[in-house]
Amino acid sequence: MPNDIAYSRKLGPLTPLVGEWEGDVGVDLSYHNKDDWTTETTYFEKASFKPIPMQENGQQTLWGLNYSMTAWRHGEEAMDPFHDEIGFLLWDKVHGEVMRTVVFGRGIAILAGSSARPDDKILTFDARPGEPCYGILQNKYLLERAEIRDFKSSFTINDDGTFSYTSDLMLKLAATGAEMHHTDRNTLRRVKRYHPSAENG
Repeated sequence: MPNDIAYSRKLGPLTPLVGEWEGDVGVDLSYHNKDDWTTETTYFEKASFKPIPMQENGQQTLWGLNYSMTAWRHGEEAMDPFHDEIGFLLWDKVHGEVMRTVVFGRGIAILAGSSARPDDKILTFDARPGEPCYGILQNKYLLERAEIRDFKSSFTINDDGTFSYTSDLMLKLAATGAEMHHTDRNTLRRVKRYHPSAENG
C-alpha cells in the first residue's frame, strides 16, 4: 500500500475531495408532476468521498474515489431523504480525463466525463444519451415521461476549503411537451478527513 502522500498524487484533481462533507444551502429546481408546476426546493446534504484501489484496464490506469450524496428537504432532516446517489469519480492521468459514474435511486445511470489537468480546481462532467463513451440510461417509465436529453455538472474546489457543485439535466417532459432544465447546486464544507497527511502533502 503506497504512503498517503504518494496516494494523493495518484488522485490528481480529485485529491481535495477526500473526506466527508455537509452543505446546507442546496437548491433544487424541478418539475413536480402531481402539482403541475416547476419550483425550487432548498435542502441539507451529506456527501462522502473515499479512495478506491487502483483500477487497471489493459494499458489504462485509473485512480479514484467512491462517493455518495444524500439530501433532505429543509425541515425534513429527521425524515427520509428526497435524493440519494452513489458512484465513482475516476482520474486517468495519462489521457488527462476525469470521469463520474453515478446511479440515482430513480433508475438512472450516467457515465460522464471531460478533459482535466492534475491541478484543475473546476472539474466538469458531461454526458448525452446514445453516446458510446459518456452516455445516459434511464428506466422505461422515465424515458417516456421525463426523457433526459443532456447532462452537465461541475465540481469546484473553492479557495476557502469548501467545494461547490452544479448539476443540470435537460429533460423533455411528456406532461408539458416542453424541455426544461432540472438543476441542483450546493456548497459543502468538510467535516471529516480520512488522510490528513495526504491532503496536506
